[in-house]
Amino acid sequence: MTRFTNWFGKNADAVIALILAVVVAVIGLGVQFDNETEITNSAILAVIGLLATSVLRDRGRRVPVEAEVRDTLRASSSTLDDLSGRLSHIESFEGVLSDTKRALDETTVVRVISGAQVAQVLEEARRDTDRWFFKGGTGTYIRARTLPECVAAARRDRRTLLFRLEILDPTDVDVCEAYARHRRSVSDGPDATGEPWTLERTRKEAYATLLAACWHKQRFAMLDIDIGLARTMTTLRYDLASSRVVVTRDDPRGEALVVDSNKFYYSWVSAELQTSLDQARRVPVEQARLAPLDDEPTVEEVRKLFEVIGIDLAQGYTDRDVIEIIRKALRARDPYE
Repeated sequence: MTRFTNWFGKNADAVIALILAVVVAVIGLGVQFDNETEITNSAILAVIGLLATSVLRDRGRRVPVEAEVRDTLRASSSTLDDLSGRLSHIESFEGVLSDTKRALDETTVVRVISGAQVAQVLEEARRDTDRWFFKGGTGTYIRARTLPECVAAARRDRRTLLFRLEILDPTDVDVCEAYARHRRSVSDGPDATGEPWTLERTRKEAYATLLAACWHKQRFAMLDIDIGLARTMTTLRYDLASSRVVVTRDDPRGEALVVDSNKFYYSWVSAELQTSLDQARRVPVEQARLAPLDDEPTVEEVRKLFEVIGIDLAQGYTDRDVIEIIRKALRARDPYE
């Protein structure tokens, strides 16, 4: 009964029109059957009744369709909500995959190379680099290959070159002796240069690096070089170029680590080297212009140079010792050969 009442409430207009049309049509046909006008009117009423019937039938069909559409929309809404939740899970999963991929990529942040490959990797690093940061012992390889070759390339390309060096303080006997002992503990015989490591050799190697830096600075104005002298020794050597950083030990035949510049560890090492250099004793290389050096420096020129940059030569150094420093500075032997 309730369903009928609801239905009648929704379709009352059509029901009333249908009943009136049928009643009037029937009465009109029975009373005025011989009058053509009344017959026409009754026919029209009958047609109206048919239209009302069609409206009722159409509404009756539409109700289930609307209900079905509503159910479908509700189901679609539920499906969309579920899909949205799934998409959120997928995005979360993609984030996890991305983080995992990055973590896996960074596990290869360091490449290990053999000693035989070190010279080649360093040579590749020197190509077109606009900077070089070094931290290590006395800088023998810096004098032998890195500094002269990088300066030659920069001069050829007419570009600036940034050099940052941190080596042992040759005026600090304790740290130089500690370094010499360490090198002898690794190998008590001569190294690839043919010399054993002693206190005097360590000091002369460091002096030679200072002389070489000033000599190249006077011949290439676009060389921006900064030198710090350390009072603590390290067993590692860091060579950082614009493309990579190479970490080696004192033994040229040992393995080395290589980190490319697109890896996060490269920037870490760069920041560490700069911070370490800032804490070292700075050498005023810019003062070297006050002590010009010939292509083949004389003993007097070298003594004057160390005087103006504030680095005292070891007490008792003879002219022969200074000549040896000059030889090491300008004709250093490659320890990798």
